[in-house]
Amino acid sequence: AWWQGFDTRLQVVSSPLVATSMLPGLVKRFTDQQPGVEVMLLTAVSSEIGQAVITGAAQLGLSRAPSNHPDLTSTVLYRDPVLLVASPALARGRSWSDLLAKQLLITGNHPVYWDALLFALAERQPHLRTLAVDRVDITKRMLEEGLGLSFLPHSSVMRELADGRLAAIPVDGMRLPVAATYLVLPYQRELPEAARSFVELLYATFPNQVVPDAPSDSFQRSDAPW
Repeated sequence: AWWQGFDTRLQVVSSPLVATSMLPGLVKRFTDQQPGVEVMLLTAVSSEIGQAVITGAAQLGLSRAPSNHPDLTSTVLYRDPVLLVASPALARGRSWSDLLAKQLLITGNHPVYWDALLFALAERQPHLRTLAVDRVDITKRMLEEGLGLSFLPHSSVMRELADGRLAAIPVDGMRLPVAATYLVLPYQRELPEAARSFVELLYATFPNQVVPDAPSDSFQRSDAPW
């Protein structure tokens, strides 16, 4: 690290969803501002992020679910709406209820909202056919190939929506969840200077916990999960 010009280190553990959506831009800004900091990124499912911070494997975590460990704090960085998405060809001219009746629903790609969402969907469509996939990047590739549809946070599909690789499907008559991203920090352990600088960047980037804009009226805003 010294030969590469680094004089300190930042260790961040992130959920795969955050690592493939918001984190690259944040790391770019941070390394531009702090060229002497060596950044080390780990990925873990949200349920394991708290443990990584507790053990010191990472100085801070970015998770899609809060930690309930008494020695950690979980602060909401931002919230974003959950959208029903599919390939443009599959979504074209079809209602969301018709798609649910005929297509696979890819589930399991978020740690918080799927159980309650499936229960609510089953009341409207009792013959759901589901496919469980635990990674968002794999889910998106399947959707792009025309394999079913899924409910995903807007931040995870912004690029695909902008590029026309995926399309958002309006969901009428049902309120969709709002997903949150959490900053996980040790409760009493003092953060190193590099970690404090990264936290300051996070708070400056998401000062008001703003829900990002979504295309059209395909969701209903809500501060609660439902």
